[in-house]
Amino acid sequence: MIAIVALIILLPFAAAVAGLLGSRVGWRWSAGRVGGGSRTEPRDPVAGRRAAWFAVTAAAVSTALTLWLTLRLALDLPPSVAPLRPGGSGFWGSFLPGRVEGTLTLVETGSVPISVSLRGDGLSVLTGILVVVVALAVQVYSVGYMRGDPRYPSYSAFISLFTAAMLLVVYSGDLIVLYVGWEIMGLCSYLLIGHWWEDRANSRAAVKAFLVTRLGDVGFLFGIFTLGMAAGSFRIDDVLRADIPTGTLIAATLLLLMGVAGKSAQVPLQTWLPDAMAGPTPISALIHAATMVAAGIFVVARLYPLFLGARPTLDVLAVIAAIGMLGAALAALAQDDLKRVLAYSTISQLAYMAGALAAGVGVAAHGGVGGDQAAIFHLLSHGAFKALLFLCAGAVIHHAGSNLMSRMGGLRTALPVTFWTMTIGFAALIGLPPASGFFSKDAVISVIEHSNGAAQPFLYGSALLTIGVTGAYAARAWLRTFFGPSGVRPPPVPRSLPRSMVWPIVVLAVPALLFGFAWLWLTWQGGVGSEVDWGLNWGVDWGSAAVSLVVALLGAGIVYALWRSDPAQDPARLLGPFRVPCERAFHVDSAYTALVARPILRLARGVVRADAQVIDGAVRGSGRATMGLSGLVRLAQNGNAQLYVTGLVAGLLLIAVMAAVILT
Repeated sequence: MIAIVALIILLPFAAAVAGLLGSRVGWRWSAGRVGGGSRTEPRDPVAGRRAAWFAVTAAAVSTALTLWLTLRLALDLPPSVAPLRPGGSGFWGSFLPGRVEGTLTLVETGSVPISVSLRGDGLSVLTGILVVVVALAVQVYSVGYMRGDPRYPSYSAFISLFTAAMLLVVYSGDLIVLYVGWEIMGLCSYLLIGHWWEDRANSRAAVKAFLVTRLGDVGFLFGIFTLGMAAGSFRIDDVLRADIPTGTLIAATLLLLMGVAGKSAQVPLQTWLPDAMAGPTPISALIHAATMVAAGIFVVARLYPLFLGARPTLDVLAVIAAIGMLGAALAALAQDDLKRVLAYSTISQLAYMAGALAAGVGVAAHGGVGGDQAAIFHLLSHGAFKALLFLCAGAVIHHAGSNLMSRMGGLRTALPVTFWTMTIGFAALIGLPPASGFFSKDAVISVIEHSNGAAQPFLYGSALLTIGVTGAYAARAWLRTFFGPSGVRPPPVPRSLPRSMVWPIVVLAVPALLFGFAWLWLTWQGGVGSEVDWGLNWGVDWGSAAVSLVVALLGAGIVYALWRSDPAQDPARLLGPFRVPCERAFHVDSAYTALVARPILRLARGVVRADAQVIDGAVRGSGRATMGLSGLVRLAQNGNAQLYVTGLVAGLLLIAVMAAVILT
């Protein structure tokens, strides 16, 4: 069965190669298309269709194989994986008890070997389902959304490569192999965010995403090296079983946390994600739901026993999560760009997951869902409804011709399918029953409420405030997009959405609405007969859920009351003088520019001047000195015979005088 896991990863990779190299086979470039770069240049319809077939077919087959693998693991009884520690892999094995693992080869490095290995277990397969389903939806959606784009073949190929890289992270059995997929995702994000690189803002956003995430990846790589050297192996199972000293474990997990903050856009490396909206909307859905930002949370859940042994790291993560969830939610409340609202929402929701992971210590004593399980539950739920929201936003933007909500309004009759599916997405985001977000958010809040960490009061208070703000910004976006007077002048020409854009949002609406029930059933099934009762009243802490629901409805109700009083005005006016700081995300980018970017640029300019004036100046000065000296020497070799004779006579006279002086 390990061949199936390998095939799930290799199919999108093969589609990427085929899309880049095979989609234009047999087509002759015209002179006007050589070095193509403009969005308006002629396109090759055959190449586009061929690339679409490569991408969609590979994603569909990977999805089918993932579902088949899930079924096989579910039927593999009894569990073949025992819990390593509380919150370990035993929970995932309780309802997907099977496990497959295989090593392709062992690379000797002279010290710690690298095993090119893959593993499929409950955690990786659940996350893998999210990746392939969202990737398939994005590929199908892009066929209609990117119709007419001359670079569609490379676009679809990079999505396939992005998918393969995330699947490699999910199914990797070795930390170095995981890191390979981790870095390929960074490259793909750069290529896809900057897809429309003719606009300088897009290319700058791509470079920013690449550099910020690379900054975190430096620490992530050193964290992997620290764990590998301490455990004597990079295999994940060996690292989890190793007896690593506490100090080393804290240092390693803190280094890993740098990479997690970069990939999952958490404080202080969150600034790249809102600017990543420069890419096509389907790319936003892929990055925000199933690939880059999900990778950081997944890695912490995969290595969770190590983080449980490094309590200071979890305290740091709790502070990061508390600041990030509330700050990003307030920023989302003030945005006018619909995609940026969803981008800041992603940062906030990822901080929820990070908060659950940070609060996981001591939860098992309450018989409830542990921190990693709650985080992954919300990761899967969030992946479904956030992909749905972004694809719906793409449909709205396609119709309105603008990203700005001030230029929307009254679209519920023009886009009925989009209206209802996006309503489901917003309900899941707010946490309204019976949408999936109600159950997954409750799991997170319950874990945080019952935790015993040092930062628990700060984290819990921030989480409750964030719930209210989330209800506010989601209600604001819903009302300003679909209700009230139209902000488009003149009204847009009605354009029907291609079926390839409609079906993905309809399909994603199903898990966004019903996934919570499926998870509860799986959780309850896993709790029956196990050593630890992982289910708590079918996985729902009803007291915590009631408090969360009231707070969310309070935030949404305040926005609705403001909007109802004057639909033409933006409900974000409730922020008063704090609206501008919130809209600019508390000027963090400006602070980084002033404190980091400008000093580094000044230092770089100083280095350039020192190189030009000191180092190159010394080289050029030595050249000038040599030329000057050669000019003096040249005077003695000017071809004038009289000067030669005069010099000879002068020399003889000088010798004669010196001889006379010596003899006397």
